[in-house]
Amino acid sequence: MSNLKTFIPVPENSDFTIYNLPYGIFSDKRKPRIGVAIGEKILDLAAVARLGHFDKITKERKVFQQDTLNDFISLGKAKTNAVRAKIIKLLTSNRSPLKNNNRVFVSQSAATMHLPVKVGDYTDFYSSIEHATNIGKMFRDPKNALLPNWRHIPVGYHGRASSIVVSGTPLHRPKGQVMPKDAKVPVFQPSARVDFELEMGFIIGKDNALGNTVSTKKAEDHIFGMVIFNDWSARDIQKWEYVPLGPFLGKSFGSSISPWVVPMEALDPFRTRGPKQDPKVLPYLKYTGKQNYDIQLEVGITPKKGEETVVCRSNFKYMYWNMLQQLAHHTINGCNMRVGDILASGTISGKDETSYGSMLELSWAGSKKLKMSDGSDRVFINDYDTVTMRAFAKNKEIRVGFGQVSGTILPSKK
Repeated sequence: MSNLKTFIPVPENSDFTIYNLPYGIFSDKRKPRIGVAIGEKILDLAAVARLGHFDKITKERKVFQQDTLNDFISLGKAKTNAVRAKIIKLLTSNRSPLKNNNRVFVSQSAATMHLPVKVGDYTDFYSSIEHATNIGKMFRDPKNALLPNWRHIPVGYHGRASSIVVSGTPLHRPKGQVMPKDAKVPVFQPSARVDFELEMGFIIGKDNALGNTVSTKKAEDHIFGMVIFNDWSARDIQKWEYVPLGPFLGKSFGSSISPWVVPMEALDPFRTRGPKQDPKVLPYLKYTGKQNYDIQLEVGITPKKGEETVVCRSNFKYMYWNMLQQLAHHTINGCNMRVGDILASGTISGKDETSYGSMLELSWAGSKKLKMSDGSDRVFINDYDTVTMRAFAKNKEIRVGFGQVSGTILPSKK
């Protein structure tokens, strides 16, 4: 499938090639509905369904008219993969009935993108060994940076689903308790250490009943696709509150996701082996095959009156714990996952300083300054800074990208 050609113009280095076909929720003058990105266009799946092109796959035309992907995902991979195959055929055939039908295409520039799924629950993991080691060196014992459990379990915490927003949604600087250096009591103030966390998130594509587990062997069938995930953090609030139960207000003020959901099938050509896991994992966390993905990542910061400065380039392949292990561990106690739930990777950092996936690491807890395009310095995120994350996978033949997720930090509300 490496020689596909579509009649839709696709610019060079476009994320949205015929090999990708990510799903999203868009609107124009009409209500939000499901679309697929191709080049600079959106294929309106609701319009395609009304023409009857999916009737042999599903009679449920209404799923393409919904304002979330949840009902479509719930059809199951047999049907969603058949829809994907049908779309590929419709976009590549010289005799395609869509070839001269402008009513089924919408320009991306004329569309508004919406949160792609209704997120019932969200879990954030801590699965990059480089990131976990860096944090341990900063705040614990540099010689014993990893906590004793880290190499044995995919550590995670339950986050706040209600504050997940789509790319382009601004967030206000959070307020809370912080403990100033050398102080004896905390003070209440806006966070002075707002940070980004470069992550990828995967979307659950199949329910499991309460009490049932999802094995690493079956996990792929329960993962629909992926998005870029910015797990915004207020480091000073987090530092004071996280003992003994972990992140709370320092995280729940907002997380941003990219609007296009790339199906896992589009990422198959970019599978790769992950880092060696030592010591050996317990049986329920064992897996076979290439279960990491070679996805290139970058983060840029744009000041209010400046140009973007790229501060990080990393790769999803660095993850120590892969998605199959994360899902298997999450459900090993019988926790029931639901379609639309998001599981995020945790900050993705590499071994090189330029690949660190947070300002906390890039500035080494505020001790190093990063120069911006306007001549100003950053150790954390300033008001009116816009953080933009991009992700794409590429080989000699094809490119599959996620577009971007961006968000601007506004001053705290009074």
